[in-house]
Amino acid sequence: MADLKAKLELPENGSIELPVKQGTAGHDVIDISKLGSSGYFTFDPGFLATASCESAITYIDGDKGVLLHRGYPIDQLAEESNYLDLCYLLFYGELPNKEQYAQFVETVKTHTMVHEQLAFFFRGFRRDAHPMAMLCGVTGALSAFYQDSLDVNDPKHRRIAAFRLVSKMPTIAAMCYKYSQGQPFIYPRNELSYAGNFLQMMFAVPCEDYKVNPIVERAMDRIFVLHADHEQNASTSTVRLAGSSGANPFACIAAGIASLWGPAHGGANEACLNMLEEIGTVDRIPEFIERAKDKDDPFRLMGFGHRVYKNFDPRAKVMRETCHEVLEELKIDDPLLDVAMELERIALNDEYFISKKLYPNVDFYSGIIMKAIGIPTSMFTVIFALARTSGWIAHWKEMLDQPGHKISRPRQLYTGKDSRNFVELKDRD
Repeated sequence: MADLKAKLELPENGSIELPVKQGTAGHDVIDISKLGSSGYFTFDPGFLATASCESAITYIDGDKGVLLHRGYPIDQLAEESNYLDLCYLLFYGELPNKEQYAQFVETVKTHTMVHEQLAFFFRGFRRDAHPMAMLCGVTGALSAFYQDSLDVNDPKHRRIAAFRLVSKMPTIAAMCYKYSQGQPFIYPRNELSYAGNFLQMMFAVPCEDYKVNPIVERAMDRIFVLHADHEQNASTSTVRLAGSSGANPFACIAAGIASLWGPAHGGANEACLNMLEEIGTVDRIPEFIERAKDKDDPFRLMGFGHRVYKNFDPRAKVMRETCHEVLEELKIDDPLLDVAMELERIALNDEYFISKKLYPNVDFYSGIIMKAIGIPTSMFTVIFALARTSGWIAHWKEMLDQPGHKISRPRQLYTGKDSRNFVELKDRD
C-alpha cells in the first residue's frame, strides 16, 4: 500500500503519478502536493474533498455515526470521563494517570484568574453588545496582557499559552455574561470543578451564597466534553490557517471564535431555541410539522439531523439522557420546554422523521439544557467556544509540533478580467 500511486492524465502534458497515502481509518488520500509543477491545481470549493493536514486527534465517520478522540468513542468519554481529563487526552494523546491528572488540574486552576485590567477593558463595550463580540475581542486582546508566552517557536511558551487559554476561557465567558447583565464580575473559586466554577461565575452574586447543583454541574461538563473537538471543521481549520503564519495563540483562538460565530457553524443550538419560540405552544406543533414536511415551505426544524452524521449523532444519546436528568431535577414550568419534549417524541416515532433520519441531535438537547439552566440564547455560542478551545489548542499545538509545517496558501480558479491597459479618467466614456 505504501507504494500505491494514482495516475492522472493531463490534457496537454501527458500524465503524472501521485502517491496514495493511507491513514489509520477513513478514506485514503491522493497526495497532490507536487501537482502544481505540472501546471494544474485542483478545484474543490469548501475543501469538501481535500485533506488539508495530517492529524492524530479526532476521527469522524458520519455514515456510521462514529466520533473518536485519540481512538476513544465520544459516548464513553462523555459518560465516564470529564472535560479536563479529555483536555489532557487531546493535548498529549493518552489519558493521564492519577498523578498526571492531578497535576494537570492543579495547573489549570492556578491560571483561572485574569489580569485585573481586563475588567476595565470590558467597559469599552456597549452593554447590549453580543457576548460573542466581547469574547472574540477579549480573547484576541489577551496577547496584550500575557506577552511572556507569545513565541510560538518556544515549546514552553506554547505550553503556558495553552494552559492560560483553557483556564481563563470560563472566566472570560462568564464575564461576557455578567457584563451584559449589568452584574459584577465573580472571581473563580479553585476548589470547584471546571464546570462548577463556570456555573458559579455565571450565576453567583456577591450578596448571597451560591451552591452548585451537582446534576446541572455534570450536565455542563458533558456539554463541554461533547463539544470539545470535531475534526477539521470551519473554526478548527481557521485556527490552523491563522497559526500557520506564526500568529500568537491568543490571536489564533480569537480567529476560531470569529469563525464559530457564523450561524452556519456555531449557532445551531441558538437557532433551535429560536425555532421553539416561533412555535410557541404544544398545540401549534402539528402546523409546523406539516410545514417541515412540505418541500415547498422554507420552514425547517432546527436541531434535527446532522450534515456530517447521516444515520445518528453519537453525541446525542448521552446528551438526551442528560437533558431528561436536568429537566427532572429542576422541574421547570416552561412552555418552550414542553414544546421541545413533544417535538422529540414526534421525531422519534413519526415515520417521516425516521425515514429521513431527522433524529434530535446534540444541538437540540444542549440548547434545551442551557435554556433550563437559565442561560440566555445569546450565550450558547460562547459556551460552544469555551468547550471547543481545548480542541482548537490541540490542533494548533499539533500543527506547530509537526516538522516542516508551512504557511497555508490555498490556490484559486481565477475568472476575472485578463491583463488590460489602464485608461486615464479624461479618456473614459
